[in-house]
Amino acid sequence: MHKNHLLKTILLTLLCSIEIMAAVNAQTTQKQRYKIGLIDLMLLKRQKLGAITLTKQLGADGVEVDMGGLGTRPTFDNQLLNDTIRKQFLDKAKELNLEIFSLGMTGYYAQSFCNRTEYRKSIEDCIKTMQLMNVKVAFLPLGVQCDLKKNPEVRDSVVARLKVAGKMAKEAGVVIGIETALSATEEVKLLKEIGSKNIQIYFNFSSPLKEGRDLIKEIEILGKNRICMIHCTNKDSVWLQNDPQIDMKKVKQTLDKIKWTGWLVIERSRDATKPRDVKGNFGANTAYMKSIFQPAL
Repeated sequence: MHKNHLLKTILLTLLCSIEIMAAVNAQTTQKQRYKIGLIDLMLLKRQKLGAITLTKQLGADGVEVDMGGLGTRPTFDNQLLNDTIRKQFLDKAKELNLEIFSLGMTGYYAQSFCNRTEYRKSIEDCIKTMQLMNVKVAFLPLGVQCDLKKNPEVRDSVVARLKVAGKMAKEAGVVIGIETALSATEEVKLLKEIGSKNIQIYFNFSSPLKEGRDLIKEIEILGKNRICMIHCTNKDSVWLQNDPQIDMKKVKQTLDKIKWTGWLVIERSRDATKPRDVKGNFGANTAYMKSIFQPAL
């Protein structure tokens, strides 16, 4: 009897331990379901090693590194193809336990993706850099000149070029996330036209908000599999925690509901009275996003 009682006690203890570990693992998984990222360009450190250190100081989980300026060059002013420089970035990220989760082709905000003769070279260079750095997502804004809402006549060119980019991305095993001026319903149609799972939407909260559309409905329309990453910010005005246009808890509930997981990237939402206070603005927004999406265990 004594032995049986001892065995039962041991078994119960083991079962309790297993249940506790399962609960902890479930909480940890939930905590890591969303990661909070910053952008070197917005930290005023475009392709500078200091962006990684600053990201760590501000408490984020990783940083999006820009491909560099574009201008009238055939491709980006990208220093990351230099083996020595690239190694410095990768080593620093590893040292600080941070991820370089995306490469940004922000030169296309001002330059024309739909009209440039040598657009392939820039996409090739970005994808090559992604492969060398083991980065799976690139950000491609369609920008001012390829705004499909204001300039619908460029749609055929945009679609044709994104089909090419989609094939290149598929061959490399990466995703290119585009930012457009279209509504979510129109973006779904655009993605169907492009016909590539390697071209997805890099969703930006400010896009529907400035047009008076319902942010929550836009997320639901796009759904889990069309959104690769999210710019979880509004225009520069106030910090996210003080923004009356965004119910961040409801955003999280919606993302939970559609079972989305990934990077929430802080782009703007700076205090308009102190736009260059990098540490103040991005530190506050990072802390707030962590409190919502990564609650303490």
